[in-house]
Amino acid sequence: MHTFFTVLLVIVSILLIAVVLLQSGRSAGLSGAISGGAEQLIGKQKARGIDAVFQKATVVLATLFIVLAVLVAYFA
Repeated sequence: MHTFFTVLLVIVSILLIAVVLLQSGRSAGLSGAISGGAEQLIGKQKARGIDAVFQKATVVLATLFIVLAVLVAYFA
């Protein structure tokens, strides 16, 4: 059981890294870092297209990662 959860955790980790790296950046450079936070709070623009898919996949994979990490620790 422990081996199964560990292998699944490694696969989810690799998928999570890939999805995060495939996402387009919100803003670039230092000016984007300063104004990006305000835009995120005030603008509240929804992601469209493939960005929305990546965003949902990131949430699902991150949740799965946390659950699997707890399970691996429990069965260790």
